[in-house]
Amino acid sequence: MTKKRVLSGVQPTGNLHIGNYLGAIRNWVEIQPNYDNFFCVVDLHAITVPHDRTSLADNTYTIAALYLACGIDLNYSTIFVQSHVKAHTELTWLLNCVTPLNWLERMIQFKEKAIKQGENVSVGLLDYPVLMAADILLYDADQVPVGEDQKQHLELTRDIAIRVNDKFGSEDKPVFKVPEPMIKKEGARVMSLTDGTNKMSKSDPSELSRINLLDSPDEIRKKIKKCKTDPIMGLSFSEDRPECNNLLGLYSIFSGKSKDEVSDECGDMGWGKFKPLLTDTVIEALQPIQNKYAEIMADKTYLDSVLRDGREKAENVANATLKRVKDALGYLPPIY
Repeated sequence: MTKKRVLSGVQPTGNLHIGNYLGAIRNWVEIQPNYDNFFCVVDLHAITVPHDRTSLADNTYTIAALYLACGIDLNYSTIFVQSHVKAHTELTWLLNCVTPLNWLERMIQFKEKAIKQGENVSVGLLDYPVLMAADILLYDADQVPVGEDQKQHLELTRDIAIRVNDKFGSEDKPVFKVPEPMIKKEGARVMSLTDGTNKMSKSDPSELSRINLLDSPDEIRKKIKKCKTDPIMGLSFSEDRPECNNLLGLYSIFSGKSKDEVSDECGDMGWGKFKPLLTDTVIEALQPIQNKYAEIMADKTYLDSVLRDGREKAENVANATLKRVKDALGYLPPIY
């Protein structure tokens, strides 16, 4: 029986943090034996906001190496760089021409980021969801692991696929496979260390707001020591205590203990006793990832071979889909 296909990716905009790991990559690792997986470094998405050209290539290597260090297995998964497969940009243009403008203008993330960028907001930021749709539809993905903040973009992808199928396909011969979301609730939303009501983010200007996967033990100690807490005696999982809820949740996930076990262990603790416990647990959990990452980055020849093989596998699938789309839209095939 053919495995269902999964596609997802992360932007190369700096080091991954534990929110990226717990909310996405760790889940990919767990499910990968059951699926045919394509995991890309989405470097085209990285330039929809102002970026540092001097670090883009290095960050792309970093994300690819972290995929491997976190446990992405090449026996089950393909790792590639988005911009290395030209079909992504070509399909984006084709989808642009069938996507109503008002569908993009209603996207919540565009509205939020556009406010921050003001007059510097780019067409690329508006068009980001169409590129995301192209990423997904190129690979006939059955399911897409997404957090709640990306669910609207996946809904748009489904709308675009259905629109193209209705216009240019038929019931027995659709142009696109319509993907389904794959949402895992536990660990899917890790909050900021400086504000338990906001999601942990790479774009937060404060480094103290997040623990990066490659942070040193000293950096982790500093960040947890300074993280925001509350003055209430005793520790408990409670939506009314966002910082406490977040930190206990992190301890539960990194220690492998259930919430009930954590509540029994930590309920009578104060922050002075709990923070060192959380710190040691996080450091111990991240150490294998950091060791594997250092090993991979020391052998760039191997990493290059992974990305080269990944590009070839991705191109074979993406180019076949692109041809199918162009045939459906009525394009004249290349003449050789």
